[in-house]
This record gives sequence, structure tokens and C-alpha cells, in this order.
Amino acid sequence: MTPADIRHQVVVEELDLAPDGATAVVVRRSIRGIRYHGHLLAIPLDDRRTVPRPRTLTSGAVRDTKPRVSPDGSTVAFVRSWPLDDDRPAALHLLPIDGGTPRRVRSGRHGGVGEIAWSPDGSRIAFTAEVDPPRFLVGPHARAGTTSEDSPRARHITRTDWRWDEEGHVDRWSHLFVVDVARGASPRQVTSGDWGVADIAWHPDGRTVVFASDRGPEPDLDPRTTIWAVDVDAGDGEPREVIAAGGWANKPAVSPDGRWVACIAMLDRRPLDHVSPTIVLAPWDGSRASSPIDLSPDLDRPIGNWVDTDQTGWMVSGRQGPWWLDDSTIVAVVSDRGRSHPRRFRLDPATGRPVDPPTPLDAATIATWPQTATHSLAIAAGTGRVAALATDGTRAMELATVDWPDPADERPNLTTRSSAGSAWRRRFDDVEMRLVEAPGEGGPIDVWICSPVGAGDGPLPTIVDVHGGPLGAWGPTPHIEVHLLASAGYRVVLPNIRGGATYGADWIKPQLGDWGGVDAADVHAAIDHVIDLGLADPERCGVMGLSYGGFMVEWLVGTTDRFKAAVSENGVASQINTWANSDSGPEYDRAALLGDPLSPEGIDKLWRQSPLRNVANVRTPLLMLQAEADLRCPAADNEQFFIALRHLRRTVEYVLYPDEYHVYASAGRPDRRIDRNDRIRDWFDHYLRD
Repeated sequence: MTPADIRHQVVVEELDLAPDGATAVVVRRSIRGIRYHGHLLAIPLDDRRTVPRPRTLTSGAVRDTKPRVSPDGSTVAFVRSWPLDDDRPAALHLLPIDGGTPRRVRSGRHGGVGEIAWSPDGSRIAFTAEVDPPRFLVGPHARAGTTSEDSPRARHITRTDWRWDEEGHVDRWSHLFVVDVARGASPRQVTSGDWGVADIAWHPDGRTVVFASDRGPEPDLDPRTTIWAVDVDAGDGEPREVIAAGGWANKPAVSPDGRWVACIAMLDRRPLDHVSPTIVLAPWDGSRASSPIDLSPDLDRPIGNWVDTDQTGWMVSGRQGPWWLDDSTIVAVVSDRGRSHPRRFRLDPATGRPVDPPTPLDAATIATWPQTATHSLAIAAGTGRVAALATDGTRAMELATVDWPDPADERPNLTTRSSAGSAWRRRFDDVEMRLVEAPGEGGPIDVWICSPVGAGDGPLPTIVDVHGGPLGAWGPTPHIEVHLLASAGYRVVLPNIRGGATYGADWIKPQLGDWGGVDAADVHAAIDHVIDLGLADPERCGVMGLSYGGFMVEWLVGTTDRFKAAVSENGVASQINTWANSDSGPEYDRAALLGDPLSPEGIDKLWRQSPLRNVANVRTPLLMLQAEADLRCPAADNEQFFIALRHLRRTVEYVLYPDEYHVYASAGRPDRRIDRNDRIRDWFDHYLRD
């Protein structure tokens, strides 16, 4: 595989399941020129073949996302955008699940459609969309839903939440709409105000929608989403709060009998990074809105997929639960030791109390510890069928299912049911992934080693790749960049150093407020171990990383000369600078105990954890890659590192990618992704081979 082969990449990245479990609808994302196209595929799961032939439902120069199958299983609702016309608002469409011509649902005075959800009887669809009035714009501007807008005269900003990575300026809130699709009516706006709506779901009563929103007095300074419910037929659009956990809450789901609301939440009012999000439960009547029940108090692992790999797609946010299988069973994804799997949470439907610890949903999870990561789930509650989009070993993500008709039955295995996401890779040699444990100061460190097939056990030029977060983790399914480097003859070392959330609170706590301390020690321990195994040549070692991984690269080259070349991408050079310049800096730094610039002590703490303080010690040739529109780790921060190195006359190059956001390496314009990977390979070839 070479960087140019990125043009062939296909990702199956979204999923929904018909209520009878007979059909799954997935999104197949592919590349055409410099654009991403997304098309819907229907996969018949009752087909006698394990991997049935999918039916193509949509085609053309479009990007179709967010498929949702109607309650009677006859129709798919989805959101369509047009890659060749970026100014055209995304619109709601309907399509028979057996195929046909998509029909656009009538729009109203709103911008592009975001989320969608069917009412229980299938007559209506709730959706979110941006609305007027604009939050900060001054002077003439286009109204929500129109396609042209002159540059505003000004943005009069009074809050710190005016920007967000991958969105740019957050000029309008998204609010809740309902449209009667059976009658072909125009949509009706339900909510309004100086706050937004997200994570929508219907109550079984067919007239109430639950959602997540931050309606606190100062949401930009003290962010805390809670769960709300609104009667869409009441006329006043005034929501009531149904879950107010100690910290934030999102992803609400109502039990089939309508008695309970579940969501993902933090119970600590202002949690630090070592606290994992959990599933909480509250009665629908609101009697315990402020004291919800924790369904997994002893889990010490995060809900959701916290494993890093772009084989699962970075263009969408996976739906990882909670899902109600029945009135006493919830299914959600839990991440553990660099893998993520669906687990079953059982509760007493009368009291809401958990009746046993979360249980792996499939036998392979506990019996053979498979090499998988689950990105998205869908449930057919009436049949006990769970569908998932999951990787398996080095294979890219595919649809998998598990049927569990009775909790007392022996656990079945997840069965792969598609090939649309991984077929493109069959033309290339695979890579070998090996998991070893490196001895570390804080205990054994899980280290994945990716090697060319048939490379043997002799030393090769080796590159350490540091994951992001630092709460992320590496798993057995490598990034495309790792596959490309292994194809070029390198070993790639992927250590799960202290700070990663999938190893529990005790693995995170030592790293809080100590960036560049225990985490850097673990990087050194990992590469030392690989050298001791005879797999790496100590004279030909490089290091690379993105985001927090980019921070770690800049820190390491300022504190050691062991690496012969380095690539830092969208990193953090000065914590003082990033505290305010990052879209989420103050809250991020608070949770990570990095410090703040509001006191001399806080500034000292930020500076102590800034690579810029060590820049004069850098001797390692450094390639710096930066997304120009990155609002998470802004270009202005890393340019300080580059300019300092130039004035020191050190070997450094700086590459800016226009219009790209933080994760452009996986989701940016394809030609820029190719250029990025060409530069990484050439940089290491020059310094580790020549």
C-alpha cells in the first residue's frame, strides 16, 4: 500500500436496523476525486448466506448520512448533502427500504438538518436544524436555510463558545423540529432560545421528545448538558428537565414501557480525566431527576468507543448506546484495554437498580478476547438482535450481528455480515500486529507492534506512534498511516502509555498534571523493550504523533536525542497559549489538571508542561504538520515552536494544510491526506534509511 492508495479507501461508518431485525441499512463512504461520497446499502440479515449481497439504495454525487428505518420497517429516512455544493443545506429525505427514488421532505425556515428520529407510530419525524436569530452576527446576513451569505460586518461576541473544531464559527443554535411525513406537511419548530438541542429520542407516548441541552446560567464557563423532555403537541415548546446528573449528561433513551430514561453521564459535578462516563437511570416522572441511579458503579471503564483507528471512520459520531433491548436490559459499548465491545446492563424494572455487573454481549469477548473495536450499535428489540459496526483484527470495519433471544442462553458470537468496508484492501499485503507487555514504572504497558508481513524477528527501522487524547488508546486495528509505514518496511510501535482511559482510573491519575512525566517515561520503556526483543535498531528509531501525540513528540525531542527523526502533527507547544486559543482549552485543562493563567502558580504549571520551554535542546530533525483551520490545537501555538527552531537554525520543516480541521489526517480532503502521508514516509526514509 502507498499513500496514493488512500483514494481507494472505503469505510462503512453508520448503521441502523429494521425493528424486525431482518434488514440493516449502512452508509458506505468512498472517495471520488477530492470529494467524499456516501451511499446507503441495505443488507438482508435473514439471508441464508453469512455475508449476504447488499442492495444499493442511493447513488450519485451525494453524501447520504444518518439512516433511520421507520417503525414498520418500510422506509428509510436520511440526511443528504451535496459534496459539489458546500453551501447547499443538508436536507431530510425518505426512501422505501426496498429501493426507489428518494423523496425530499418539505423544509421550513431552518438551516441544514442535523439529527433525525422517527416517532413510535411512524407518522412523524423529529429533527434538529440551525435557526435564526444568529448569535453574534452584525449587519446584513443570510437567514438560516439560505445558501448565500456575505461576510458579516462583525461578530459581537459575548461568550467563549463562538467556535468549535470542524464547525468553525457557531453562529446559530440547532433546535427541535417535527414534521408530519404521512401528510406531507411543512415542519414545525418546537423549541427556541439561546441554547441548543442535541441527541434527540422519542418517548413511547408518541408526543414527547427527549434531548440533551446546556441551559445553565453560564454554559460557556461552566459547561454541563442535562436531559430534557418537551411535549411537541403542547404548543408552548417549554421543556422540563428529566435528568440532571452531577456533571454532564447526553445520549438519552427511554425504556419501551416509558417508565425510565437512561443516558450517558458523569456523576461528579466537575470530573477530572480519571473519572469515566457511566450509564445512569432516572424515572420518567422526574421524581429523581437530580439523583439518577448509576448502572455500573464499579465498572471503571468508559462507555463508548475510546479506541483510536481511522478504519472506523472519523466523519461521523457512532451511536454506541444506551439502547434498550427490553424493559430490563440496556446495551452499550464499553472500552477496555484498547478494545471496545457491547455489554449488557440488567436492571430491576420496578426500582431501576442494577441486578448484576455489566456482562459481555458475545461469548468471544470474554472467552477469546478478540481483536475488535465496536464503533456503532443498533438494536432490534423485539427479536433480541444487536447489530454493530466493528473492526476485527487488522480488518476494516464491517457489519456484525449477535442474536440473544434469552439472557439465560449461552452467549453467541458476533458474526460478520458484510464485506463492503474491507474489500478495497484485498489487493494489498496485510500487516502483522503483535501485542507485548513492556515493563514500566507504573506496571506493564500494553504495546502493539505493527510489522510488514514476513519481516521476521530481526531489527528494522522503527517508528513510535503516540496516540491522542491522552485518554485514547491503540487497538489491534491500525490507522492507515501505520499500514502505510509497515508497507514501506518499518516497524511501528504503538504503546498504550499512562493516561489512556481504557485502562481505568489508576492508569490515568499519575499522568494528571504531569504531561511529559510518567507518560514520556512509558514511551521510553516501550521502545526500550522492543529494542531488547531484537525487533528495533536503536540507531534507526523515529517518533510521530497527532494532537496529544504531537505534544509528546515535541516534548520528547526537547528532552532526548534518541530519535533520529520526528513528525509532530497538530500538537501543543505552549500550554499557556492553548489554554485560551483552543476551542475547549479552559475546560480541557481543568479536567487534566494542566493549570491556568489566572495565577502565577497556574502559569508556572502550564509552562512546566510546555514543550516550548525545552526548544533550545532540540537536535532531532522535525517535520511539523498542521491543519490551518484547526481550532482544537491551533496553528498559532505550533508556529511558536517552528519559529524558535528556525532562529536556532535547527532542522525543521512546517507544512500547513488550508481549510482543514483537527482530524484532517483521517477525514480531510483526500489529496491533502495523500500529501501528508507522502511527506511522513519521505521524512523517515531520509533520516532512518539514507
